[in-house]
Amino acid sequence: MPMKRVVAPQIDFSGLRRELGLPDEFSEGVLAEAGAAARATVMPETDRSGIEFVTIDPATSRDLDQAMHLSRRAGGGYRVHYAIADVASYVRPGGPMEAESWARGQTVYLPDGRVPLHPPVLSEDAASLLPGGERAAVVWTIDLDGDGETVAVRVERARVRSRAKLDYVGVQRQIDAGTAPEMLTLLPEIGGLLARRASDRGAVNLPLPSQEIERDSDGWRLVLRAPLAIEEHNAQISLLTGMAAARIMLDGGVGLIRTMPSPKPEAVEKLRAAAGPLGIPWPDGARVGAVIAAVNPADPRGAAFLDQAAELLRGAGYTAFGVAASSQPGRGAPSGQTPGQTPGPAGGAGSGPSVAATGRGAGTGPVGEAAEAGEGVLPIPADAGHGGVGAPYAHVTAPLRRLADRYATEVCLSMYEGRAVPGWVLDALPRLPKAMAATDRVAGAADRGAIDLAEAVLLQGRVGEVFEAAVLDREDANGKRPAGGTIALDEPAVRAKCAGDLPLGERVPVRLTSADPASRTVRFERV
Repeated sequence: MPMKRVVAPQIDFSGLRRELGLPDEFSEGVLAEAGAAARATVMPETDRSGIEFVTIDPATSRDLDQAMHLSRRAGGGYRVHYAIADVASYVRPGGPMEAESWARGQTVYLPDGRVPLHPPVLSEDAASLLPGGERAAVVWTIDLDGDGETVAVRVERARVRSRAKLDYVGVQRQIDAGTAPEMLTLLPEIGGLLARRASDRGAVNLPLPSQEIERDSDGWRLVLRAPLAIEEHNAQISLLTGMAAARIMLDGGVGLIRTMPSPKPEAVEKLRAAAGPLGIPWPDGARVGAVIAAVNPADPRGAAFLDQAAELLRGAGYTAFGVAASSQPGRGAPSGQTPGQTPGPAGGAGSGPSVAATGRGAGTGPVGEAAEAGEGVLPIPADAGHGGVGAPYAHVTAPLRRLADRYATEVCLSMYEGRAVPGWVLDALPRLPKAMAATDRVAGAADRGAIDLAEAVLLQGRVGEVFEAAVLDREDANGKRPAGGTIALDEPAVRAKCAGDLPLGERVPVRLTSADPASRTVRFERV
């Protein structure tokens, strides 16, 4: 799908920042601690700097969480080295920087700048996996057989050195031209294998284009961008690592996983019923994920089908298990952790309970035994899977930008090494699901609010004009509302509500009836 751009005039996003309560700056105490950590943090003893890691991200990114190296294994199969920024080596438990990261929860991205989780001296410099210098990292080594099945996993703290900062567009261009080095050509090879395995286990991936707002010399431009193939392959490496992390924590009986109910049979049948009228092939016996993967999002009927399919992916959240169900957090520090204590992130002594103290061996014993807990201990969920991934899954690959990853990573390191999980981690786990749900709401509101504002500003002088639009969703009239639905314009790349009798998956003319930047709303009616 080509990228479509429409230039918008200057847009002030400061009102949205105030509305969401986004912080402006870091306090002097947080900045001082971050600067000291950047100067004083000691690199891990284990040296993996000989591995030729590279990062692949958007071209302008500097908060680089992940670096990878891919190779073939002697005798067949593949080896994935995946280095993740070791944020816990820089953030002191109980200190002001940890407290501030809990207040923020995750990096929030807005068109006029990001609101980072950690001070830029760390997130865009000392802790970021930028090329050229040694960095502290948590390195995952995952061996795959020739079919992409995981056969061995290792996780360790190590020093690494990235060789190059690559971007998606450049890597895709090299692969398409046949000029990419072997390490990069392995990414679509391995990513393709992992994607097929995901489809076979019932994973659901929606290839939806994203609306984005970019700076332009004359203001801003609204962009509809389809993901590049290399982005999907890169995501498969992150998913592979997240599944390995979830397995370690579930086997050990303590952790934090990302869960989502599997699509309900009635929802799948409803989607199947919509496929026929929209002209979407659904072969007998085909899994819903395979059907969705074959849909062209650039086609109006395909876009409408994918919009309907999004209803399958509801209810995602974080689930903690194997720890006390409640904690009494101190001011700015997890409970059981006195501000000023500095247990090492690799397993120093915290004052909270450890895995050994609760009678659960780290990394040993079947899942069911690990869940047998004393009174008030959170059990392993009966359904520990993630419906979109088709398997148990955890967030561990973006600790510079997401709070939960730091703590889940520490659990995995402890379990793999057969030692007690630090108390500061155990104290945090039961509070993270609520904290992450709150920050996810803010980040989602920021993303949608920025797009809504840009759409309204872009169209405010065009009320009364008629546009061609694809019908993505329809709602029949009832006693409370008239008939209507959701439409998507080609030019400009706007998605909005529309009144009238709308034929699902068809193209129709619509008239713009209102565009109000103050309320960030745009409305149409069918002509």
